Amino acid sequence: MRVVVVGLGADGWDGLPPASRAAVQAADVLVGSARQLDLVPGDVERRPWPSPMLPALPGLLDSLADRAVVVLASGDPMLSGVGSTLVRLLGADAVRVLPAPSSVSLACARLGWPVEDTEVLTLVGRPPELLHPRVQPGRRLLVLGSDGGTPAAVAALLTARGYGRSTVTVLGSLGGSDESVSTGTAAAPPATTDPLVVTAVECLADPGTVPLPTTPGLPDDAYEHDGQLTKSEVRAVTLARLAPVPGQLLWDVGAGAGSIGIEWMRSHPACRAVAVESVPERAERAGRNAVRLGVPGLQVVVGRAPDALAGLDAPDAVFVGGGATTPLLLDACWAALRPGGRLVVNAVTVQSEAVLAEWHGRVGGELVRLAVSRGVPVGGFTGWKAAMPVTIWSCTR
Repeated sequence: MRVVVVGLGADGWDGLPPASRAAVQAADVLVGSARQLDLVPGDVERRPWPSPMLPALPGLLDSLADRAVVVLASGDPMLSGVGSTLVRLLGADAVRVLPAPSSVSLACARLGWPVEDTEVLTLVGRPPELLHPRVQPGRRLLVLGSDGGTPAAVAALLTARGYGRSTVTVLGSLGGSDESVSTGTAAAPPATTDPLVVTAVECLADPGTVPLPTTPGLPDDAYEHDGQLTKSEVRAVTLARLAPVPGQLLWDVGAGAGSIGIEWMRSHPACRAVAVESVPERAERAGRNAVRLGVPGLQVVVGRAPDALAGLDAPDAVFVGGGATTPLLLDACWAALRPGGRLVVNAVTVQSEAVLAEWHGRVGGELVRLAVSRGVPVGGFTGWKAAMPVTIWSCTR
């Protein structure tokens, strides 16, 4: 079948260009939300989306396979819209998309913001904690939400992060006759009752707030931990060896506080990670750290490797932060890697170093020993206190 997806603005039928109007008029059946169906005149058959929509969508499309179907969508259907869902389900050749101006374009036009300099994040069906990596001083954000509660949730998160001074603008019913724009701060956000809103944020840190960048090596105190934490300097080098690539999957084996998987995912929204931890309390802690640092999608697996690795999706990179001497652990990790995948293992004991030396002799790679010393008070002076050196073995399959 071939489906035409027509983007509608808040101005409905009056705002549709000729090609979109012609597509609607040629339809045997219109599919969309009740609100969207009410925006279009005529007596053509109308099918509101089933609820829940996604599980029922294939069956609905199959029932309409021999009819001319037009799907109504909001704005640009390919921007966090149903157009993308239909393309994944039917293929690009079976879907024709006729977009309207997106809420992002309209919001930037009202605010005078260049679209290319504005970061867009959708919270439709997603937790607000996804904002955390995007909240940086001076950044402009547009947040798309599923209802009128999004501005308050965004403002609360910003205030809790120490960005209460940020400017928050709520834009409602963009392009419609009842369009509204109201501005406040995260600490005192504007009220709205409009369910069709875009939340615009100009991030401004409160005095004393320390930014948390998306580059590797967050401060150790950014994490809740019991001492099982890859320290900041070692973490930065380790992640450089793991080389995060958008869309790729990391296994963080022996995750502890989850810092390696978390910072892998913070490097890009498309990065995915699985944290494998045998101690339930630590696994729970890793999950809490992931939510607080803006990557609630971290998958936490409670179990002991290598057995706990069975059934996981094949990784593009694997980090082993401890337990290199566990029988068959490195064998399982190496065998699971996709071609071109990276294996990085850290060791602090002589026994673990011996295992890494054996693997280095067998398959190659690079061995690095990292020694870090920190300045500490010595009477009225400052001296150096050395941390245990860490040996890092990295190899590409």
